[in-house]
Amino acid sequence: MKSIKKATLFVLITFVISFLLAGIYKLMGGDYSNKLAFTLLGTVYMFVPAISVLIIKKLIHKEAIVRDLLISFKINKWFVFAWFIMPIVIFVSLGISLLFPGITYDPEMTGMLTRMQSMMTPEEYEKIAEQMQASLQSMPINPVWLSLIQGLIAGITINAVAAFGEELGWRGFLLHEFRNMKFLKASLIIGFIWGIWHAPMILMGHNYPQHPEAGILMMTIFCMLLSPLLMYITIKAKSVIAAAIAHGTMNAIAGISVMMIKGGNDLNAGITGLAGFIAIIVFVALIFVYDMYISKNKIFTSKIITSLSHYKQ
Repeated sequence: MKSIKKATLFVLITFVISFLLAGIYKLMGGDYSNKLAFTLLGTVYMFVPAISVLIIKKLIHKEAIVRDLLISFKINKWFVFAWFIMPIVIFVSLGISLLFPGITYDPEMTGMLTRMQSMMTPEEYEKIAEQMQASLQSMPINPVWLSLIQGLIAGITINAVAAFGEELGWRGFLLHEFRNMKFLKASLIIGFIWGIWHAPMILMGHNYPQHPEAGILMMTIFCMLLSPLLMYITIKAKSVIAAAIAHGTMNAIAGISVMMIKGGNDLNAGITGLAGFIAIIVFVALIFVYDMYISKNKIFTSKIITSLSHYKQ
């Protein structure tokens, strides 16, 4: 009961601060088209869960943070898995997108530019189109591979730091407070909370600029599907840092999933669309098979506390 009360307080504080930030930004005239300001808002937004954790753990309850919330830099193979699994999921979602009617392979990346057209003036669109074509011709390697390299670097550096702001809350604090729940139940609850938390950003155009209202449901489903993967990584690595690396890498390279396709929309294409949902389901299913038939520690069917000796009293 105490854990549920603390989890409820965490959700309340996180949502109030986050929604206030987004509301103030909107009232000040901010929107998705102001990329610099929106990126700054998004970065601050990502650290709100960590701020809520500090308020509850240090100011209210005077509890330990590092040990309780699995803040560990002890590298193991699951850190490497966390770093490289997301590029694989991204490319699989790209391939699945191509199976949908109306979506085709687009090596010239004109489809990506078309998706951005509604957010630009005709003059800006023409200028960027010219710049993109010139860049494609001058680049020594395909921009997809360049984006991948840059994303992998960002995924273990600056993006991991930003993602840690979220993961300390979702896969750190809530994982600890839900430790007496079974893995799948806790994953789905955390994923649902995580998804709804995105609502103000989604309504302003983040991830689903073509369908902001439907995007709230899509993001909630996306987070519920992804949550078991990130929780599994956290438990196996015994570190929330590994989850931050996976999350940060995904954010850094998510654009690859739609870079080379034409057609479709933000509901069916890319990692946060239906194609991404299918890709994530496939990988979660593969991890489930690994967990049930290969791994000695059966996480999927156990309570979290039994999978982490760290939590045992």
